[in-house]
Amino acid sequence: MAQYRGRFAPSPTGLLHAGSMVAALASWLDARAHQGHWLVRIEDVDTPRCVPGADQAILRQLADCGLHPDEPPTWQSQRGDVYEQALTQLIQPQMAYPCRCSRKDIEAMWAQRGMTKSRHQALVYPGTCRDLSSAAPDACPSPAATTRSPAWRLRVPAHALITWQDRRLGTARQQVDAEVGDFVLKRADGLWSYQLAVVCDDARQGITHVVRGEDLADNTPRQIVLQQALSFATPRYLHTPLVRDARGEKLSKQQGAQPVNTQQDPLAVLNAAAQVLSLPTQTTSVAEALLSWVAAWHARYVDPGEGPLYNHVQDDSACHDHHADDDSLRLTRDHR
Repeated sequence: MAQYRGRFAPSPTGLLHAGSMVAALASWLDARAHQGHWLVRIEDVDTPRCVPGADQAILRQLADCGLHPDEPPTWQSQRGDVYEQALTQLIQPQMAYPCRCSRKDIEAMWAQRGMTKSRHQALVYPGTCRDLSSAAPDACPSPAATTRSPAWRLRVPAHALITWQDRRLGTARQQVDAEVGDFVLKRADGLWSYQLAVVCDDARQGITHVVRGEDLADNTPRQIVLQQALSFATPRYLHTPLVRDARGEKLSKQQGAQPVNTQQDPLAVLNAAAQVLSLPTQTTSVAEALLSWVAAWHARYVDPGEGPLYNHVQDDSACHDHHADDDSLRLTRDHR
């Protein structure tokens, strides 16, 4: 069995809030319970939305809570060559194609068919550019097709029914071609899509287990289709409960979620995340709390045949200064 490798992959569009701390703690606990490696990947591929300095602040928040990666963090913004290579690999056998349709074009096409979308719903791409020649952009019915740079879409196979076993949610399935359609790999503005970047990075880093928020579960079938297209292994998935606001909406940076204050009381921050994960409240040190939660997580989520319990959590206070200067964190980026 391959050595366990998990990861936490925050986007530096702001600091960690209560919801993202749940995913951070859960992914760390899962790695430790499996006696595996836990990595941190800064998902800054959508550069216009990234907040300067947020990546370093996130690393500091994790360190405050005793959550230290086993390898230097990586940054997606420095891995464009990897994504370009993967896209080329898909273009050559015509598994990817250029598309000049805008969101408004897609909405107009569906409106012509009498279909509308509900809140938070993405319209299935109707395949307008699927069989057009890349050398004839004027064949696209979009009014701006001849002047707009193309996006690149994956040609999703017909009858692409993906079934997978989520370690918390159970069996899930999605007919990707019918429910999503051909999805974007590279945007028209030149930025890489979340789907392509995540799949390439998980494969390159040898990720065996993905633990993340339940709001990302719907991405899983698309990522499995893409993994199959690129001949990558598929990790095991576990999607954690979400933190919701008073209206029942998922807590998010876009909705104004406030950053957690990990410097003032890291144990309180961790206890709040643990409560969402149905783990017992701890009143001891951060290190002792983490050790207790590892044992509880092991009992709940580790199969008996997967190996011994990880029985050592390093005391953060002994080896890491919570108030170290920014340069000590920034070195991890320079030396990866």
